[in-house]
Amino acid sequence: MTTLVRDAPARDNQVAQDSVLVLDFGSQYSQLIARRVREAKVYCELVPGGISADEVRRRAPRGLIFSGGPASVYDAGAPRPDPAVYELGIPILGICYGMQLLARDLGGEVQPATRREYGHASVNVDDDAGLFERLPRELSVWMSHGDIITRLPDGFRPIAHSLNSPCAAFAGPSGRFGIQFHVEVAHTPLGKDVLRNFLMNVCGCAGTWVPASFIEMAVADIRMRVGDGRVLCALSGGVDSAVAATLVHRAVGDQLTCVFVDNGLLRRGEGDRVVDVMSRQRHINLVHVDATNQFLEALRGVVDPEEKRRRIGRTFIRVFEEQARSLGDIGFLAQGTVYPDVIESTSHDTGSAQTIKTHHNVGGLPEDLRFTLVEPLRYLFKDEVRAVGSALGLPEDMVWRQPFPGPGLAIRVIGEVTAERLETLRAADWVVIDEVKRSGLYRKVWQSFAILTPVSSVGVMGDFRTYANVVAVRIVESEDGMTADWAKVPYDVLGVISRRIVNEVAGVNRVVYDISSKPPSTIEWE
Repeated sequence: MTTLVRDAPARDNQVAQDSVLVLDFGSQYSQLIARRVREAKVYCELVPGGISADEVRRRAPRGLIFSGGPASVYDAGAPRPDPAVYELGIPILGICYGMQLLARDLGGEVQPATRREYGHASVNVDDDAGLFERLPRELSVWMSHGDIITRLPDGFRPIAHSLNSPCAAFAGPSGRFGIQFHVEVAHTPLGKDVLRNFLMNVCGCAGTWVPASFIEMAVADIRMRVGDGRVLCALSGGVDSAVAATLVHRAVGDQLTCVFVDNGLLRRGEGDRVVDVMSRQRHINLVHVDATNQFLEALRGVVDPEEKRRRIGRTFIRVFEEQARSLGDIGFLAQGTVYPDVIESTSHDTGSAQTIKTHHNVGGLPEDLRFTLVEPLRYLFKDEVRAVGSALGLPEDMVWRQPFPGPGLAIRVIGEVTAERLETLRAADWVVIDEVKRSGLYRKVWQSFAILTPVSSVGVMGDFRTYANVVAVRIVESEDGMTADWAKVPYDVLGVISRRIVNEVAGVNRVVYDISSKPPSTIEWE
C-alpha cells in the first residue's frame, strides 16, 4: 500500500497575487484575524508563528500579520518568528503580542506595565499613517495586555495613544505597523476598517478574492494533481462533502466515483436526499452502501466520545476500502475538509494551542491508507463553502443545510449508541428542525439540533407516573463555527418544540434548552 500523503491543494495555484499570512503566536483570536482578512476579500492562511523565512518567500504574500498571544515577549522560550522574516521587506502588522514582538525584535524595549489594560478602552489617533485613514480621531477598542513598549526601535514613531498606553499604535519603515488593541473582535467596532487599511493602503491588495473565483483555480489544481487518475469521494450527506464532490466532478468528470456510506447515524431522510441530488440530478457515479449494522456493532458499549469518533473512523475506512478494492485501481481520495476542521484538529508550533477534538476528516485516517488526499475546500470557511456550492449550482436546501458532525448522531446520543436511542433522537431532532424552519430562523442561526442525554427524569403523562428520557435542544448563532453564542429563540417557539417532542417522541418526558456559548463550551456536546 502507498502511504497516505496529507497534501493540501497546491497553494500557489489556488492563491491569486493578493494573499496574506497570519502568523499564529497562540492567541485565542488568531482564527478571527484570518476570518476578517477573508471578509476584506483578501485570501489568507493561518500559519505557525515559527514558519521559516524560506517558506514565507515561497508563498510570496503581500503582507504578514503577527497575532496576539498569552506570553510576554521577554519570557524565556516565548514564541518568536524566524529572524530572517524581517529581512524579506514584506509589510507586517503586529497585533498586541505581535506588536511587542516587532518592537523588541527590531531593537525596542518591552516591560511590564504599571497599569494594565483589559476590556473596552478609547484610543486617540495622532497620525493616520495610512493605517487610520478616513477613521475618527478617537476609536473605541478592545484591549488585553499587561506589557507596554517603553522604547521604540530606531525609525519607528507612535501614531496613537490611550490612557495607559503612550504607544497604542506605531508605524515604522517598510510598512511595519503595530497596534496594541484587537482589531479582529467585535468589541472594536471599526477594527475591520483598520485591518482593511493595512491590507489595501499598506500591502497594496486589490481586495478581489471571492469564494466563487476559487472554483477556476481549484478545478485547474485538481486536474493537475490527479491527471488521468481515478478519484474516490466519501459523501457524508453534508454540504462540505457535496461541494467537494461537485468540484472534483467538474474537474475530472467520470474519473470520480462517490461512495455514500450510510452509517445509520444520519438525520431523517438525509440518505435519500443525497442519492437523489448527487446521482439523479448531478449524474455523478455513486455507490450507496448501507452499513448501519456494522457501525452499530462497532459502537456497542462505547460511551467515550473520542472512542466513538475513532471507531466510526475505523469502520468507515474498512467499508470504504472494501468498495475501493471492488472498484479497481483508484489512487486519490477526495474529502470535504474545511478550514475550521483543520484549525480545531491541529495545533501550531507555539505550544499554546490545543486540539479541541479529533475531526473525522483530519485525525481519523490510518497512515497506511492507500490513497493520496484531495481536499479542495481545506482553506475555506463554511460560508465560503456555501458560496462555492451556490456557484456550482447545487440545490439551495443542500447548500444551506446546517453543519452536521462527521460522526453524525453518535455524538448527539450521549452515552451508548443503540438503534432505539438513535430513533428517539431522530424523531426529536426532526421536530427541532421543523419548528426552526417554520419560525423562519433556519437561515438565521448556525445550528439547531437535539441531544439525547443519558438522564432520565420523573414526569406525569395523563394519570401515570413516567420515568423517561431528557432531550436537550441546542440552537446557536455563529459566523463560522469558531465561536458561537446561544440563540435567543422566542419563548413561544421553544414552547412548541418542547410540547411537540414530549407529545410525539416516545420515551421522552422533559426538554431543556442549552444556553452556553463557545467558548467555554463547544457547539456539540461530544
